[in-house]
Amino acid sequence: VQLQASGGGLVQAGDSLTLSCAASGRTFRSYVTGWFRQAPGKEREFVATITWSGISTYYADSVKGRFTISRDNAKSTVYLQMNSLKPEDTAVYYCAAVLSEARVVGPRNTYSSDFDYWGQGTLVTVSS
Repeated sequence: VQLQASGGGLVQAGDSLTLSCAASGRTFRSYVTGWFRQAPGKEREFVATITWSGISTYYADSVKGRFTISRDNAKSTVYLQMNSLKPEDTAVYYCAAVLSEARVVGPRNTYSSDFDYWGQGTLVTVSS
């Protein structure tokens, strides 16, 4: 499956932004999908993940309550709604996917090494 992330941009602290991850190549329905981010000079870190059904989600503590991950399998697209953005949210955001019919996602689904497919990344810059 090929992933294409989009929607990044320059915003001010407190603003909202929605990222999209469009999939192509194979049916997207059977994939657990996640968002990761990498800030300048830092390692890539987990942000959020969602099951193929969209029923179960899991978030990093740093974004819990501010970000929402969702998916529309009919459009083969996963979204990351980001509210109350902070300067520390500045990073390149990547979407990733792994073939899985897991019904629940949690801490075990936060490792980038477990995801097989990656998008090219989209830059989010939050100014103070």
